[in-house]
Amino acid sequence: MFRETFALTLRALRKWVRNPASIMPGLFTSLFYLILFGNSFNPANLFSSGGGSAASSVLQEAFGGAPTYITYLASGVICIILVFNMAFGGIDLVLDRQLGYLSSLLVAPIPRAAIFLSGVAQNLVKVLLLGVLTFMVALIIPNGLELPGSFSALSFIGVFGAFIFLGLGLSFVFTALALSVRSIDSLVAIVNFLTLPIMFMSNAFFPPSSFPDWLNTIANLNPVTKANEAARLLLINGSLTSSQLSTYEMDMVYLVAFASLLGLLGYLAARRALRPE
Repeated sequence: MFRETFALTLRALRKWVRNPASIMPGLFTSLFYLILFGNSFNPANLFSSGGGSAASSVLQEAFGGAPTYITYLASGVICIILVFNMAFGGIDLVLDRQLGYLSSLLVAPIPRAAIFLSGVAQNLVKVLLLGVLTFMVALIIPNGLELPGSFSALSFIGVFGAFIFLGLGLSFVFTALALSVRSIDSLVAIVNFLTLPIMFMSNAFFPPSSFPDWLNTIANLNPVTKANEAARLLLINGSLTSSQLSTYEMDMVYLVAFASLLGLLGYLAARRALRPE
């Protein structure tokens, strides 16, 4: 099954790389959020230039010690890129069904699971590449991402480890959804309904402590919040204290459980969708 999954994933990635128009929207989205949203909605703009260190300390306390708003926002933007590209990445699978390619796979001597897993893998690779590009953009823009001196290669792995498990969970469910629907219109309608609540009921833009109690409760259960919290601990602090490390570990356990549960549910849904008609 590994060979078949790898071959199908490689086919999809080759199509993606050969079509730069499919890569640029994700990169432009990250530029939009980091440069335009990050500067126009920057809470530091509420303080006059004479606010000085007092205003800076208030903002750092509100945003978990982040030296700039974009330092706080960067992981949220990566999650936004991840959620939207996972959600709409299934369009290729719907097209494969409409063009008859999926039907040819269903009669070929390959495991049905390979079709599902290749969809999961291709979407995960795509969003991780866009996530790394977004991280690099955040580093080079003015007043952008400021990493602590203790940030290391291991910290970078820890940051993207959180994104990987979040991406796996979302890829499982959105790939199964793409295999289940029969038209692009249906897929777009469903993912538009799902993605905005997932994004705005999280800490992608602002800390949940600023939310109403009911929204704060929902946000703290959102896996996007857990991924952001884990990533920000490393992006803001670099090396972690024992209490921060405990928080990071609990967030990662939550994300692993989230990915495992959706992996099981996604596989069952995909197996049902790929049954002979």
